Amino acid sequence: MDLKELEKKLYKEIPLTKFMEIKLDKIEKNSLISSAAFKKNKNDKNTGFAGSLSTLVTISGWCACYLNTIKIGYEKSMIAIIKSDTAYKAAVTKDFYCETTLPTQEEINLFKKKLESKKSSSLRIKSQIIENGKICVKFEGIYIIKV
Repeated sequence: MDLKELEKKLYKEIPLTKFMEIKLDKIEKNSLISSAAFKKNKNDKNTGFAGSLSTLVTISGWCACYLNTIKIGYEKSMIAIIKSDTAYKAAVTKDFYCETTLPTQEEINLFKKKLESKKSSSLRIKSQIIENGKICVKFEGIYIIKV
């Protein structure tokens, strides 16, 4: 599945992502790069709304899990976040982007092995929202995947 197809899936199944104008921009090196429009995600202080920032990092982590689940051959799965930690380090003041670290090959191998034997596995995903080279939001989530 390519990123545009996944973006359409998000818009259909989670309408908030379309309203927020979340985009799945590209995969580079070991990261998924996503973004959101500031104008749809600001608060009364004219900075990024914490709920929107949290949504972007959470959805981006979910997408990383989904892409890897598809990649190892599971077309149908249930993915849910079971634990997360988000730290807001600095205000966001313009269109923002998120770097989500994709699992390593070693992590994918273990993930696949557990899915094959237990029909359930988990992935720990880290993301950060960056503006002008500065980390504004740091996120770590644990996602459970069942097939």
